[in-house]
Parts: sequence; structure tokens; C-alpha cells
Amino acid sequence: MEAAPGVLQDSGLVQARLKIWGVRGSTPTPQIENLKFGGNTACVEIRSAQNEAIIFDAGSGIRSAGQCLMQEAAGQPIDARIFLTHFHWDHIQGLPFFAPLYGPNNHIAFFSGSTGRPLQETLEGQMSKPYFPIDFGQVAAHRDFHQIQPGDVIQAGSITVRPFPLNHPQGASGYRIECGSSVVCYITDYEHGHPELDAVLDEYAKGADILICDAQYTPEEYETHRGWGHSTWRNAAGVANRAGAKQLLLFHHDPGHDDDTMRAITTQAREEFENTTAAWEGFVAEL
Repeated sequence: MEAAPGVLQDSGLVQARLKIWGVRGSTPTPQIENLKFGGNTACVEIRSAQNEAIIFDAGSGIRSAGQCLMQEAAGQPIDARIFLTHFHWDHIQGLPFFAPLYGPNNHIAFFSGSTGRPLQETLEGQMSKPYFPIDFGQVAAHRDFHQIQPGDVIQAGSITVRPFPLNHPQGASGYRIECGSSVVCYITDYEHGHPELDAVLDEYAKGADILICDAQYTPEEYETHRGWGHSTWRNAAGVANRAGAKQLLLFHHDPGHDDDTMRAITTQAREEFENTTAAWEGFVAEL
């Protein structure tokens, strides 16, 4: 498995790929001192060998993902699936700027866990007066909405997606993604320390080729942020070790962590799980 920065530029892919479009937690941080790792909020794309686009979270990074899809499509219809972990602002704030939403020949399918109200209604809330000039019901793309439950198995083209619950205020979903013989686990916005849900997480993370894991806080910072719904690089390394993962990507970087801080965190994490890197925007891995 190779990992290198880059973009998917053609539709003739012969191998599935993962690309990270947004890595930050809580709020975008477009400061110069964050340029190495990036300042956009959460968005991860997996492209199958058949060029199917499966997107996880719609933070501010999804804007660039949408621009890439539009450029590649060159006027042809786009069929994309968007899996949302939850609906806190940093995971949906880019959705109104996802260009494929506005193409009448495009089809966008949304998947998420329960919010206590219908998924479509939940998404409509952020694109309504006075929050946005275009109502979500007026976008041109064909849309459908799928409420999913832990234990469901979703076939997204040639990719299998398995959701599971995470310990986070108001709830969140993690995803185990199986693409051919490769496994990616996307586990952001969770806090360790809930024995039942920690065990579920460990089960779904087993054998991951790439483990994308919440590591917003240092162990020292966590002591003053208990109950905020996020974890540490040390806990992420523990998950990777228990899972027998091949590669750990630290994710959901704190807005106060600049590039130098992220380098220091990576160095510390490698002492407990050697093949660790802090995720950066533009990271691409072949699956």
C-alpha cells in the first residue's frame, strides 16, 4: 500500500483510492501556520476501481471534492454517496458549497444514523432562510435519503460500508469500509471511556489497512476536555495496536494545533504505533 499527496485526475482508475479533503475539527483554520496539514474540516473520499465516489462527512473540505468531481465529469452525470457521521456544524458546513448538488442530471444519496427526526429534514435546516440564500429543496440534483442503523450493511456500488455507534454528544457513527481486499475504518468524533462502545469500536476496527481515528487532544489537554466527545493520539495508537492495523492516520485536528504541534504529536504517537501519521489535506492512498 502506497501513500502520497496527489489528486484523482482521470476516470480510468484501475485501483481504488482514498483521498482526504479535510482534516480539521471544530472549525476551519485557514492560517498560514496550518498549511502543511490543512485547515478544512472533515471530508474523506474513497473512489472505487469503477470510479464510484463515496464521501464521508461534508465539512468544508467537501467543496474541493465537489469541484474535482465536476471537473472529472466534464458535463456527464455524477452519482455520489455521502455518509455523515453526525450533524455537528464542522461535519456539514461544506454541503451547501458541494457543486454537484446543483446539477440537474446528478444523483446524490445521503446516509446517516438517527437524529431523532428525518434525515432530509435535518439537512434542510442549514439551507433555509435566513441561513442560506438557496433552499435545500430547490437544488437541482436528484437526492435520496437513507436512515441507517448499527449493524446495517450498505452496498455502495462495489464498496461495502458497515456503520457502528460512537460515544459522542448527541451520538455519531463510525464506518468500516471494505473495498476489495482492503479495509478502511473512519472513526472520528468519539470519546474513549465508554466500555460497551469502546468494545464495539475495537471489533469494527479489526484488521484495518488504514485506521482514520479521532485524536483531537493531547493526553494533557484531554484532562480539561473530558466529556467533549473527542479522544487523544495515545488512545488512537491503542486502538491501532489492538486492531492490528497497518497504518494509523490521526484525524480531527484541534483548531489550536498548528503544523509544528502536529509534527510533535506524530513523533510522540509513533513511539506507541510506528506507522502513524497525522492526516493532511491531499493525502492519497491506494487501496
